Amino acid sequence: MAHLKPLAKNLHPELEPKLDHYQATRGFIPNSILTMQRRPEIAKAFMQMNKVVLYEGTVSEELKMLISLIASQAAGCKYCQAHMANLSKIYKASKEKIEAVWEFQTSSLFTDAERAALNLAFKGALVPNEANAADFDEVKKYFDEGQIVEIVASLALFGFLNRWNDTMATDLEDYPKEVATELISAKGWDVGKHGGDLK
Repeated sequence: MAHLKPLAKNLHPELEPKLDHYQATRGFIPNSILTMQRRPEIAKAFMQMNKVVLYEGTVSEELKMLISLIASQAAGCKYCQAHMANLSKIYKASKEKIEAVWEFQTSSLFTDAERAALNLAFKGALVPNEANAADFDEVKKYFDEGQIVEIVASLALFGFLNRWNDTMATDLEDYPKEVATELISAKGWDVGKHGGDLK
């Protein structure tokens, strides 16, 4: 059960266009952001950072979503895993690829470039952090420095979100719960503390 409940979406008119965008693209507004509204400047800054990191630049949105998924899996945040399984699907990752993301190092579904990026994201999300010079050498074979910034920004954005949602025990919305159950439950995902009915 969430430690703080999400607030209604119409409390801060300046946030409504972005909240409406979430509703239109995902089919729901994330409870994490509705909870952040208690400090609207934090919610606004987060939504801007989320937009710039995940939806701008030259690294594909599909890969950024998979990076965010593997980073959330490494960090153990089940709320973010569900959201990123859903967003990976929205941004054209195949069902098979989403299901296999834990096996990115050996699965033939991933290119060498994707493996390098996912490896850096996985190691960068661990505590303590295990990213090293060899991981960067591998990523540099496929991505320029600006793209490497995008990759690291994606995993770092989820460092924030993983800590936020795991600490708050944010209640998981129905739609991403359904997607995660379909796509990643066979790899050990369950709703955990984000089920909304735990004490």
